[in-house]
Amino acid sequence: MTIQLRNLAPCFEGVIPSIIATAATDGTPNISYLSHVQLVDDEHVALSNQFFSKTAANVRANRAAALLVVDARNGEQYRLDVRFERSVESGELFQDMAVQLRAASAQIGMADVMRLRGIDIYRVEAIRHVPSPIENTVFLTAASPQLSAAAEIVRRLSEETEIGAIIDAMLDGLRDRLGLANSMALLMDPAGERLFTIGSRGYEHTGIGSEVAVGIGVIGTAAAERRPIRVSDMSRVRRFGSAIRTSATEEHRTRIIQLPGLPDAMSQIALPMVAHGVLRGVLFAESAKRLAFSREDQAVLAIMAAQAAGAIALSESEAVESVAAPASPPDSPPAGRPFRVVHHAYDDSVFIENEYLIKGVAGRLLIHLLRRYLQERRTEFTNREIRLTGELRLPDYKDNLETRLLLLRRRLEDKGAPIQLIRVGRGRIRLALAGSPLLNTSLSRC
Repeated sequence: MTIQLRNLAPCFEGVIPSIIATAATDGTPNISYLSHVQLVDDEHVALSNQFFSKTAANVRANRAAALLVVDARNGEQYRLDVRFERSVESGELFQDMAVQLRAASAQIGMADVMRLRGIDIYRVEAIRHVPSPIENTVFLTAASPQLSAAAEIVRRLSEETEIGAIIDAMLDGLRDRLGLANSMALLMDPAGERLFTIGSRGYEHTGIGSEVAVGIGVIGTAAAERRPIRVSDMSRVRRFGSAIRTSATEEHRTRIIQLPGLPDAMSQIALPMVAHGVLRGVLFAESAKRLAFSREDQAVLAIMAAQAAGAIALSESEAVESVAAPASPPDSPPAGRPFRVVHHAYDDSVFIENEYLIKGVAGRLLIHLLRRYLQERRTEFTNREIRLTGELRLPDYKDNLETRLLLLRRRLEDKGAPIQLIRVGRGRIRLALAGSPLLNTSLSRC
């Protein structure tokens, strides 16, 4: 069977370093290990060129070289006879490799050291399997794209109109149709500095409201660069480099919600969710297996991320058109026992019965709704009237109120709080109380 480059896709996942052999003009050989080799197309590969080296000098003088790549699934080796064609210092391919290198380097604290200087493009002239004394199963076919599953997930996404349902359709589809047990969706905070978790599947705790700074770790880098990040062997890097992680029991003290994650993750993939040129969030998945995500998987997930981003953008624009809530008589006091709500105004953090709930704009939103209830006994509100309320200090544009309310609603559900937000129609919510709230606002830091 003729071996083609596409058959060797697992050899280019960066799990086992590749080796390049070159020769100087006088025939002196040189061997170097390569940090990154990328499949370009059926005839070309790209090699990272991070430092000036003997290899670089040799290939400029003698364009012929030999490349040894290893299939991480079974240890099978392949020799590629290659010929140097050109160097590239910009463009899509360069950016893709640079982002992957930065993401991996950031995990080991070397983001400022391991920078891509350029990439060298080689034409592959021959591929030969290197015989092994140990018999192994040789894989020569790459996994086929799961297009039918992708089509079904896209169909479900296209039917949803509310942001929460869109997120659920995407994550459920990844789990049920694509077999990705561990995934999460994070949406961008309007300030553009952080992403917050709005949905997850397969983790011990949901992590709703947990945050990742833009530019930090695999998730943050995908957001900052607006490019997919795929890591096939996390044992080579420090997982979740500087991402905030804390135990759930420390939430009350730190006001930091734990980010979900697999402690033994070996593969991770993060894809930016972009619509109309605006970053809406990041889709993230991980696995305890090495080489869990192929290039085809990345393409399928990119479709999901783009479709979800467009649906979210449309949902946000339609919610602005909601009509005013109909006038209704004041509600009767709830029958349950009273519960204590403490609001710390300096960071708008909210505690219910001494348990931390949320902070920031979402916390401010909850306190606003509770005050309106205590003053007017109102429980139903529209997004439009909330958006126009001056005390909330929402920006005049792109306030992403829909996502903030969704975050608040899911966090209340996650905590089993005596306060719940119920969506009763497009751009309309209802405050559901299991008792009478006793609101206390503190101006000092606790």
